[in-house]
Amino acid sequence: MTLWMIGNMAAHSVPSTLKRLLFAVKCSPLQSRCCVVQREAQYSTISSPNEKTFDKILIANRGEIACRVIKTCKKMGIQTVAVHSDVDSSAVHVKMADEAVCVGSAPTSKSYLNMDAIMDAIRVTGAQAVHPGYGFLSENKEFAKRLAAEGVAFIGPDTHAIQAMGDKIESKLIAKAAKVNTIPGFDGVVKTAEEAVKIAQQIGYPVMIKASAGGGGKGMRIAWNDEETREGFRFSSQEAASSFGDDRLLIEKYIDNPRHIEIQVLADKHGNALWLNERECSIQRRNQKVVEEAPSTFLDPVTRRAMGEQAVQLAKAVHYSSAGTVEFLVDSKKNFYFLEMNTRLQVEHPITECITGLDLVEQMIRVAKGYQLQHTQEDIPINGWAIECRVYAEDPYKSFGLPSIGRLSQYQEPLNLDKVRVDSGIQEGSDISIYYDPMISKLITYGATRAEALGRMEDALDNYVIRGVTHNIPLLREIITHPRFVSGHISTNFLPEVYPDGFKGHQLEADAKRELLASAAVLYIAAELRSAKFVHFRVASTPVECSHWELCVELGEERQDVQISKSGTVEIDGAKVEVWGALNLASPLLPLTVNGTHRMLQVAEGQEICVIEAMKMQNSLTAVKQAKVKSVHCKPGETVGEGDLLVELE
Repeated sequence: MTLWMIGNMAAHSVPSTLKRLLFAVKCSPLQSRCCVVQREAQYSTISSPNEKTFDKILIANRGEIACRVIKTCKKMGIQTVAVHSDVDSSAVHVKMADEAVCVGSAPTSKSYLNMDAIMDAIRVTGAQAVHPGYGFLSENKEFAKRLAAEGVAFIGPDTHAIQAMGDKIESKLIAKAAKVNTIPGFDGVVKTAEEAVKIAQQIGYPVMIKASAGGGGKGMRIAWNDEETREGFRFSSQEAASSFGDDRLLIEKYIDNPRHIEIQVLADKHGNALWLNERECSIQRRNQKVVEEAPSTFLDPVTRRAMGEQAVQLAKAVHYSSAGTVEFLVDSKKNFYFLEMNTRLQVEHPITECITGLDLVEQMIRVAKGYQLQHTQEDIPINGWAIECRVYAEDPYKSFGLPSIGRLSQYQEPLNLDKVRVDSGIQEGSDISIYYDPMISKLITYGATRAEALGRMEDALDNYVIRGVTHNIPLLREIITHPRFVSGHISTNFLPEVYPDGFKGHQLEADAKRELLASAAVLYIAAELRSAKFVHFRVASTPVECSHWELCVELGEERQDVQISKSGTVEIDGAKVEVWGALNLASPLLPLTVNGTHRMLQVAEGQEICVIEAMKMQNSLTAVKQAKVKSVHCKPGETVGEGDLLVELE
């Protein structure tokens, strides 16, 4: 068995007689503005009953973003249609919607990217508009064209803006013309490796080679010399062709050790546009965001306004109408450079909603119907601080997160805590499959100050119960409590710099080890006493009173003698640890007070059994209960199919 500890603790081994635990620091209550009231986000949906939008909207997406859109539609009195693959027939977004239509089998190409099937669903249900969410068809100009041809509103920008901003070469030229700061580089298409070397030498190393039609970190290479440029050109063009069907590349100056800061914009069809402040998105792994916050600790009011005004200039240059995000790289001297524009609702939009009070989904729906914006730039505040952690079904100890698949045998969101928002599209019993993104939820906390928001995030992570799959909460917990992050001294290189050998968990110091040993020992004795009472009740005998116990506990490679008194005092190597708590051993969350500090323990399963490679991604299968492996029915390298028996547990 394994004893897990997050926060100030790391993973260590203990005897099989002890239950598996997840030990975490629990923060004391904090007071601030409210992001959640009775489990509802405090952004305002302010539509007038007399302001008619749409009767029915189809959401061409799945998971948490589909659920997020449905929530606002319900507040606005709009009926909703969910589309789903066959394996998603019992998904949460399907249950939430007023209607649901199956659009194909599990692979995304046959369902959520199946334009013909989705268009059929629109016709059958009579949906007047489509919200695409993010990913899938959200930035597909052909989909937007087909909707327009049938008189169906696309809740997003028009095809011109999608086309212009979707091409990195064209978007950079437009940005320069709009007087937006751009990264020095070659504005055309690089055709050969030798041409790439010549351009790189002219720009000056290091350079970034990236796909013109790329995104999500694919088709990107950093080159520090001529040889790396030749190699990067070859690999990037191959990856771009396979991922996007477009092998065009561009080269620009690589901004070393930058921050990734983006500006949320909102524009209507009448020429009005606003910037809704920034989001700090520098904590990334494999060029994908992990932790975001709003506002940024780095920007001053002057830089913030300059970035916001340039973002609006770009939006107006392409006649943008809807919510969108302009991404910038910012160097150590607060010079900022245009990176790209995402012509859709961003994953991390909730933190902007928390600090502005605006419902961005509602604003997108209003704009799509043709209404003018309800606000001016002076109306847009920065109220408090919000932080978002992306909770994934991933093993954080492998390349900062390789996908883990399985069924959520136990799932409990920390919505009992104040000022916590969870955007999710799963529930207990849901499957995390190989076909889709392994995101479990977006966990958002809010406070009057950054310190309060961070404190609540620690508490929320500690109280989040996820069983059946491996998850990245230990990594998230480590990030938000790391001194560099707390101080705001971050960049896009944060993870590789802080964990150059990969994430290994937090190393226990002497006091933390003693607290871990003491807590585990007390919990073990509590479980033994409960079992003894049950046995004595069944045989009608009198239990033997005991006021002192002696145990030997293994922690890593070490064995430690532990003495426990009935009062809860634990003695370890002459040092005393006071442990107290009213334990409900049937609950997945076990609060304790250890030497006067609140702690939260979790009883957990989840050891990795095997790894399956599918679609060039490694997926971890974990145990959903405490058990022994009875037999293994597969061998390394074998091809397995759906429904095949791989491992038996007893």
